[in-house]
Amino acid sequence: MSVKFEITKNEKGEFYFKLLNADGKTLLRSEGYNAKASCTNGVESVRKNAVDEKRYEPKTASDGRPYFNLKASNGQIIGTSPMFADAAACEAAIAATKADAADAPVDDKS
Repeated sequence: MSVKFEITKNEKGEFYFKLLNADGKTLLRSEGYNAKASCTNGVESVRKNAVDEKRYEPKTASDGRPYFNLKASNGQIIGTSPMFADAAACEAAIAATKADAADAPVDDKS
């Protein structure tokens, strides 16, 4: 499966990145960044931390759907997944992120 990062800019001028799977579905998304350089640093942090099992924090939403956070070595959240239908889908997204994020190309749409 080939994944890619996509950088976008919203109407307020904030930059975001998403990690998309081969089908274009979001595996992970960032917070808003005021500067594009900060957003790019976030992408690099995901690339560096995605391979480490300890950086994944599985969570459960109030409605019971699973999702996960990816954290940097300092404990800061660098990306959050969407809500998944079930644990298997969440685990598959973690596996794809772990396997492919480090080498994923960046598609800059900002």
